[in-house]
Amino acid sequence: MRYLIECSYKGTSFHGWQVQENAATVQGHIEQALSTVLRVPTQIVGSSRTDAGVHAYQQFAHFDSETPLSQIDKLVYAVNGILPKAIAVNKIAVVNDNFHSRFDATYRRYLYRIALQKTPFWQDFSYFYRAPLDIRPMNAAGEIMKNHIDFQCFSKVHTDVATFNCKIEFARWEQQDQFLLFHIKADRFLRGMVRAIVGTMLEVGTGKMSLDAFEQVILSKNRQKAGRAVPAEGLTLVEVGYPNGLIT
Repeated sequence: MRYLIECSYKGTSFHGWQVQENAATVQGHIEQALSTVLRVPTQIVGSSRTDAGVHAYQQFAHFDSETPLSQIDKLVYAVNGILPKAIAVNKIAVVNDNFHSRFDATYRRYLYRIALQKTPFWQDFSYFYRAPLDIRPMNAAGEIMKNHIDFQCFSKVHTDVATFNCKIEFARWEQQDQFLLFHIKADRFLRGMVRAIVGTMLEVGTGKMSLDAFEQVILSKNRQKAGRAVPAEGLTLVEVGYPNGLIT
């Protein structure tokens, strides 16, 4: 039978989601905890592969079990008892055997948080940026992105993907107290894409890059034309969506 895990984590101390040799990862910790509780080697498949230091409010993964699992609530409790404090399994549920946590997902939503002043309480979840920013042209840049689908310019180089196409539903900035929050939602994201977008938008917000130049970066399909990638600590995977009725 196939089961779906909903989890969340603070990514500060992990080398990303995906299992790596000789490195602490979120996937690795969850697989180890499940294998210990179920007493059988168990592998999971995640809906998104977050980079080192990136957080997640909502992440999904699926795994298979040869025998039906009873007392799911106790399983969640036992797994959480093994996991480090920075990872929490929120829910485990039965899904269709054909369900795939990655390929069945229809959208992902990310948040990037910029701190406008130094803060000791949010330093692991935000990027302190000193220069004044005008979010009006930054939001205009977000509207420009909605007119394009090829975002190779924002992808890490040497990324092995069949296409660089992504359909962006929205990309907008807002200010909340001492923070600037960037919300972006798309059907899929490329490796390093959100951090590269934010880094390039910062150049727009400081007046170093015009909106015309921003669009030319997209059309260039050249990562070197875009801005630098901002630090990972400001980025959080907020939500992963599936078709109605596929999961409960």
